[in-house]
Amino acid sequence: MKAMTARNTLVSLLLFLGVGAMGGGAFLIISPSGELIGSLPLSILEHSPFASFLIPGVILFLILGLAPCLTAIALIKKPKSRLAEKLNLFKDMHWAWSFSIYIAFALIIWIQVETIFVQGVGWLQTFYMLYSIPLLVVALLPQVRAIYKK
Repeated sequence: MKAMTARNTLVSLLLFLGVGAMGGGAFLIISPSGELIGSLPLSILEHSPFASFLIPGVILFLILGLAPCLTAIALIKKPKSRLAEKLNLFKDMHWAWSFSIYIAFALIIWIQVETIFVQGVGWLQTFYMLYSIPLLVVALLPQVRAIYKK
């Protein structure tokens, strides 16, 4: 795979995740009872610390929605950011690349915590758990790493 194709694949994977999570998060923020989505009864939160979907909706919107979209833009533009660099564990790489790795792990953690809280696994959790694999694999491709190496 060519470097720019690999980079564009990573950007696309992040945008798909981000747009979907912003949509889902927005629905949960607007309707914390889950009524807008229809198949989300509040009873599934029985084993969680939440009484409504408001806080999970905010987390979903920001961490798995807005962050991947902003990271996708940063992967294209490669802006400098002192704050982002402070959070960058991979000092030899541009911070946007590092954040793409963080987002993949945030997705894995989100799905794991969600399955514990709802005490079950549905097709959507399975899809997004599997989705984290190509997200990590593409980010770790040598072609992609070469683009973001400092």
